[in-house]
Amino acid sequence: MPEQDVILFSGYAQLPSGTVSYEVYKMMGLIARIDVRTGKILEADCTLSTRLSERFVSRLLIGRSIENELDAMIDDLKAYYQGNAQKAIITALHAVYDKYRAFMERRLKAGPLC
Repeated sequence: MPEQDVILFSGYAQLPSGTVSYEVYKMMGLIARIDVRTGKILEADCTLSTRLSERFVSRLLIGRSIENELDAMIDDLKAYYQGNAQKAIITALHAVYDKYRAFMERRLKAGPLC
């Protein structure tokens, strides 16, 4: 049985043309497993052209709060990720945040999951 308060969220964005990632994927996905009691990102993964860049992005996000640290995560991505997919990663992170907020609003209205 899945953990009731741990939810998987995904966000997608188009990769910049002319990059290896674009040639392979066209779109990138950012997937985050979030504890909705705390907003903490427990796991994160993304589709980029190298495992190193995927791990790097994951490490910038894991352990952070999607609820309270979105701006700090974006600042860190801008400062430390200097790859061509930076804008796409940030766009996908915003999509994850938007889905998280929509889920939390629905949950507040409906009550906790059974």
